[in-house]
Amino acid sequence: MSVARSILFVEDEVPLREMVVEALQDAGYHVQAAEDGIQALELISGAAHFDAMITDVSMPNGVSGIELARKAKETRPGLVVVLVSGFARGQLPPVPHAIPFLPKPYRLGELMTVLQESLDDGDRAGN
Repeated sequence: MSVARSILFVEDEVPLREMVVEALQDAGYHVQAAEDGIQALELISGAAHFDAMITDVSMPNGVSGIELARKAKETRPGLVVVLVSGFARGQLPPVPHAIPFLPKPYRLGELMTVLQESLDDGDRAGN
């Protein structure tokens, strides 16, 4: 029996956050949600363990998803990060190519596939 993965989902839009959290939980993941980068950094810096973080790029309160991804990877180098955005990758500030990117709007199935593939890649890399 495999252990459920722990996911931090960072999204400022409440309806989308609630829908995705529920879908991730229904898929068997343990999920914690944050409404912005500041709250997410507090969770990452705390005692909670996360296997992956999914974050929107455009975030309120001064910490973008890209900045959050960089800081999260500094704090927890093995953390799998997936970025989502309503903007095309070319319209964003530089996004590290090693970080998977999913454009909005996305289907839940697409998110689950990108997340699982990213977790599998992290496992193969020894994270």
